[in-house]
Amino acid sequence: MRRIALAFLLLFAATPALAQDWPTKTVRIVVPFGAGATPDTIARLIADKLQQKLGQNFIVENKPGASGMTGTDTVAKAEPDGYTIGISIGGPLAINTLLFSKMPYDPARDLALITVLTTQPSVLTVPAKLGVNNVAELIALIKKDPAKYNFASIGNGSLSHLAMEAIALKSGVKLVHVPYPSSPQAMTAVMRGDVQMAVMPAISVLPHAQAGAVKMLAVTTAKRSALLPDVPTLKESGVDVEADAWNGLVAPAGTPERILKTIQREVANAIQTPELKAKFATQIMEPVGNSPAQFQAQIDAELKRWTPVIREAGIKVN
Repeated sequence: MRRIALAFLLLFAATPALAQDWPTKTVRIVVPFGAGATPDTIARLIADKLQQKLGQNFIVENKPGASGMTGTDTVAKAEPDGYTIGISIGGPLAINTLLFSKMPYDPARDLALITVLTTQPSVLTVPAKLGVNNVAELIALIKKDPAKYNFASIGNGSLSHLAMEAIALKSGVKLVHVPYPSSPQAMTAVMRGDVQMAVMPAISVLPHAQAGAVKMLAVTTAKRSALLPDVPTLKESGVDVEADAWNGLVAPAGTPERILKTIQREVANAIQTPELKAKFATQIMEPVGNSPAQFQAQIDAELKRWTPVIREAGIKVN
């Protein structure tokens, strides 16, 4: 009996040690965009929270370039030990496979999905002086003079580009695409009337809507945002388009499953704390923290959603 009791004691004593396998040293979080970008903000919030809780250093490393593929490739080619992880978005993890003839990594083969971190609505916005108050009025206006209207985006193949192309296709209208280098520049073009509409991240639109310079006609998410409850969805407005701006956490393929599970659990707990939820809300973001299988389903849905839009609109980056 004493031997059995000792065996149980040893088993229970070992369990916490197993749970503390990760982290035992500094963890690098690679962000494939520059400082101040949404993924960078998310990474730094999570890094601070995990460092406080787990007692190891979490450093954020920015590696922008190639539509988010430079930093994502850094993660794909890192040692699969749980000490290099990365934040990425729908482009480098899914949509770029439809836009680029060649990528430096294969998202399906070279990366392990951990969890979707946040979701953020984009908003179909127009200049206040355009004189429309909803999506139906906008579509009717375009159809009256189809050659007159254009839209801004934050780059060829970006979510802001694809969402507007999808809206045009579903509505049976033609629009001219005018890409800009950044959200602030695109929003300036909308406010000045250089372009007549854009689908932009809500955080880029909200201050200008509150100031009366633009109107928010619809959010692009499947359901209304809890942070913008008075703005209808595109589907509610009669246009069957969904475009979810999300950020996900990934690791190199081959990272041990037990470490991936630990990372998923710790990160999901961190982003659901009241402190981080409040900070995300200031950016019009909501935390997710789902499973790798649910993350994969999100990737699959993105590919299914955007393949016909990219084909019909003839979009190609290279």
